[in-house]
Amino acid sequence: MADKPVVIVDPHFRSMDEIFTAQDRARLYEIAAVVWGKDEPMPDDAFLRALPEAEAIICAMWRYGDVLPRAKKLRAIFSVEGAFPLDLDHEYCFNQRIRVLSIAPTFARQVAEMSLGMAISACREISLGDRAFRDGTEKYLHAGNVGTFMLYDKSVGFIGYGSIARELQRLLTPFKVSLAAYDPWLTDSFIRSQGVRPTTLEDLLETSRFIFVLAAPTVENRALLSRAYLERVQQDAVVVLMSRAHVVDFEALTDLVLAGRFRLATDVLPTEPLPVNHPMRRADNAILSAHRAGSVKEGLQEIGQLVVDDLEAVLHGLPPQRLLVLQPELSRRYAPIVIPQGDES
Repeated sequence: MADKPVVIVDPHFRSMDEIFTAQDRARLYEIAAVVWGKDEPMPDDAFLRALPEAEAIICAMWRYGDVLPRAKKLRAIFSVEGAFPLDLDHEYCFNQRIRVLSIAPTFARQVAEMSLGMAISACREISLGDRAFRDGTEKYLHAGNVGTFMLYDKSVGFIGYGSIARELQRLLTPFKVSLAAYDPWLTDSFIRSQGVRPTTLEDLLETSRFIFVLAAPTVENRALLSRAYLERVQQDAVVVLMSRAHVVDFEALTDLVLAGRFRLATDVLPTEPLPVNHPMRRADNAILSAHRAGSVKEGLQEIGQLVVDDLEAVLHGLPPQRLLVLQPELSRRYAPIVIPQGDES
């Protein structure tokens, strides 16, 4: 045990069993001398005692303050929250060659799968048809398909071409869609090399029958989809909002959906829970989901697998390959993920 590198494991608000299978937990303890490794928050004094010898830290939010100068052996910080910890001194980490990693890629398959399901439900009116059936107002055969259309052969636009979009692209392959993407953090040549047409936001909104909003929240894209931009969306298009409500003017979105301008499927909301009197709840052409796309059991356990994979690489002096690594060019452009809590009234 004494010869193994010391790794602080403090995943709270997540639990150990939630993110580590028995196999991955065994791998973790095999390659590292684990300090803490409990569901409860690690006490500050215990964290500070372990920090000077720690070669890696696995945590959720960075809640330890400005203590990195005490970490003489630290090589990497693994955030299991889902985003990069913004309370961390990124410049210090870059200068000291401490890698900062996010588990964001572990959500790609979960969110992509649900994005596809919600898009199909919206265009084929699956949820609407189910509600009508339960109300006793269902319509059969052609009469029940007057407003429906297929995903096959349609134009699809990605706002944000990160790990979720790339996973979703694979799922869309059988549907023979034409793909376009808007992502100012990527070059046109890279997007084109992935078989996707790079385009402007204006063009994407005006030409896509299906629009998937997948961009991570940044300081630059708060309410990016303003009322003026949303009014460019095609009549009866499908907008699938899966990243964060941060990216859209939700009041304008609500107005346009209620006016029947386009269809909406969303897993993210401006407040959680959404107040019971919020007008979006009345929109028949909206599919609403309570932020459930990224919390599937087997998807959460992929966190532990990828964390241990990259931890093993880092401890062997190799670059991580599985998780998202914070880049100096982007570190100041991420926005904190803040979801106001509603009162359900």
